[in-house]
Amino acid sequence: MLVREIMHRNPITASPDLSLQDAYRLMNDRNIRHLPVLREGRLVGLVTDRDLRLATSSLATRPFPPSATVGEVMKSPVTTADPLDPVEVAAHTMRELKIGCMPVLEEDALVGIFTGIDLLDAMIRLTGVHRPSGRLEVSLADRPGELARLTGLLSERDVNIQSILSYPDESGNLRLVLRVASIETRPLAEALCKAGITIVWPQQRSCR
Repeated sequence: MLVREIMHRNPITASPDLSLQDAYRLMNDRNIRHLPVLREGRLVGLVTDRDLRLATSSLATRPFPPSATVGEVMKSPVTTADPLDPVEVAAHTMRELKIGCMPVLEEDALVGIFTGIDLLDAMIRLTGVHRPSGRLEVSLADRPGELARLTGLLSERDVNIQSILSYPDESGNLRLVLRVASIETRPLAEALCKAGITIVWPQQRSCR
């Protein structure tokens, strides 16, 4: 999945000269939390509802008046993404920098924006949890052929795989979370267990 598949196109923007009061009103009216800031069509900053609250808070050392401008409090420069970036790379960047959104630029033109909520939506789509399905979680030795063996066993039982996510666990094995087109996962897990597949979920007492 690529950034262009989850981004919001033609995002609402602000100019650096917009007052903080008007920026906050705009966010409330349009139910958004992030405003890219453009000057003559080029991205020059980003302001969030949190930035506005902190800037005008009476607890701030030198609070800005509501008439102050977005250009005075915006973040600049801005970390951006490309429409063709993989979503997992974008997610890693946001996690490392602890940021809540990324504007999307194509040839220096703002074409979209995506947020942490959009990444959660992408995760839901990637896992297939939004579709009727059953869940299996298995542990495989991290060596060539093990995934092929697992998918072969499922194919023999005429079970369609809707999604697969994998990651290395602490023991060095490969943990796989599968969504399959069957809600009868316990009998399926037992059959896989008998074939030598380590089942993590649904938990098995033993392979009979």
